[in-house]
Amino acid sequence: MADANDVRRIALGLPQVEEIDSEGFDFRVAGKGFVWSYPERPPGQRRVIRTDIAVLYVGDEAEKQALVLGEPDLFFTVPGYDGFPLVMLRLAAVSPDRLAELITDAWRMRAPSDIAVDLDAG
Repeated sequence: MADANDVRRIALGLPQVEEIDSEGFDFRVAGKGFVWSYPERPPGQRRVIRTDIAVLYVGDEAEKQALVLGEPDLFFTVPGYDGFPLVMLRLAAVSPDRLAELITDAWRMRAPSDIAVDLDAG
């Protein structure tokens, strides 16, 4: 079982990550977001920042669909994210080790290649 503190610890442990000031968590590398709190927008209500759900960059629609269909207990999507390579992750349902893998993969897809190579070398 993971939480927002695990997200923060993992993300900040990666090279050249900056945390953007937000109501929840929001991490970027080279100005590109790779994991952040889910900004839920219930119909007719104000936006609620959900720190129990992480939005992860996954690279492409095929990977997104594979995660959502293959592990619906962990991953989901909403119509507002249709067409975007982003998936929502229920933090309470994921182990810290799996979370580290997912966040690192998201970071790799967004980091410039010279920075990603530094992680592999380290």
